[in-house]
Amino acid sequence: MEYATALSSAFENAAIVIRPSVVNISSLKHARPAQQTNRPMRRKQQSPFSNPYEDFLNEDFFEHFFRQQNPKNPRGQAQQGLGTGVIIDTEGHIITNNHVVNEADEVTVRLTNQKEYKAEVIGTDPKTDLAVIKIKAPSLVPATFGDSDKLKIGEWVVAAGNPFGLDNTITAGIVSAKGRSNVGIVDYEDFIQTDAAINPGNSGGPLVNLRGEVVGINSAIFSKSGGYMGIGFSIPSSMVQNIISNLVDNGRVIRGWLGVMIQNIDEDLAQSFGFKSTKGALVGDVTKDSPASKGGLRQGDILISYNGKEIDNVTHLRKMVAETKPNSSINLEVFRDRKTSTVNIKILELSGDKIEEQPEEAKLELGVALRDITPEIARELRLSNRKGAIVVEVEPGSVASRSGLQPGDIILQFNDSDVSSVSEFEKTLKKTDGSKGFRLTVQSGEYQRYVFIKSIK
Repeated sequence: MEYATALSSAFENAAIVIRPSVVNISSLKHARPAQQTNRPMRRKQQSPFSNPYEDFLNEDFFEHFFRQQNPKNPRGQAQQGLGTGVIIDTEGHIITNNHVVNEADEVTVRLTNQKEYKAEVIGTDPKTDLAVIKIKAPSLVPATFGDSDKLKIGEWVVAAGNPFGLDNTITAGIVSAKGRSNVGIVDYEDFIQTDAAINPGNSGGPLVNLRGEVVGINSAIFSKSGGYMGIGFSIPSSMVQNIISNLVDNGRVIRGWLGVMIQNIDEDLAQSFGFKSTKGALVGDVTKDSPASKGGLRQGDILISYNGKEIDNVTHLRKMVAETKPNSSINLEVFRDRKTSTVNIKILELSGDKIEEQPEEAKLELGVALRDITPEIARELRLSNRKGAIVVEVEPGSVASRSGLQPGDIILQFNDSDVSSVSEFEKTLKKTDGSKGFRLTVQSGEYQRYVFIKSIK
């Protein structure tokens, strides 16, 4: 009984602390004349790299889930969106989700005292789905941010917001998981997963610990119905605070850029390189004239640490690179040819749509039809590679199909030997013990990646 009372008091305290800092946000997008467009409809690509969230977290997800539209308004009328925000300073800056205010013509903020203020959009960051807006209001109570890195799986958390327009709603749950990536919502993903109830209107609201400190900003849910199903995703405060400082100071997010295609390391890939860990990030390709290229990084390098901090995985590395101030010099510990060395690289500013690319994870085995790359094929497909074996067909249900090999992929290397033709590939394959496995270097579109094949015999 005493424990239940103490837990109840902890929830009460968290609610008391966070409620004055939580605001209701309504956005209005004025009606615009319908325009003809030649832009093709987005088709769902068939890919072996299936994403279990893809059907529910697509482009239309935020529109249907978070934007509450008046059913009496026909298509083409003004659209109203509802969401939540968190006051971050006494100057009136508020953090929320980008999709809550994106393309809005008017943004209105309602405080807990029911007073309303027009808001100015200071800056947005679609790559993390965060935005900062600002109001002019007296006696604002900013929230206190906690350290999301210290969150533990199973720890109690509280979600605050305005679900379905119901102001000052508090729900409780636990931290279900940390470091969720490859969800397919935004470019930079490092989500906290929680089972605290999150519903339409909660978007942009805080996830807080029992001390009332903001440890995340609620962004999306996994749902088959459009409502709460026990899986919500929050952007960790460690990422949020960095985005806030960028948006408030610059109106945009300035990110560092390394210029590599990276992938996580499984046991088979690690063994094939003589590496004794699955931590780190494997370089599948290096962008021409990038900081990585100029700093001497090579395909096949395994990146172990970044400025003295051990690299856990691809998500961890991308976050550290993005948060590095452009024109800063950093030290990368690299495993190459079974030896460890350190390289110094000058990080540049990320521009355009460039990001530190990450190929999807896959375990590959054979089950494909191959053809030599002829000059005619190279011209037709505009290939820079004039040698190699191109995948022309993948057997449905084969291990290759499950692994991710697709028509158009080009096999460039078998372990460390170049593949110049199908016959050369097959000759090498016959001499290889498939039960021990082997590594392929594969060209997929503009980038290269490593795949490991095992137990084919």
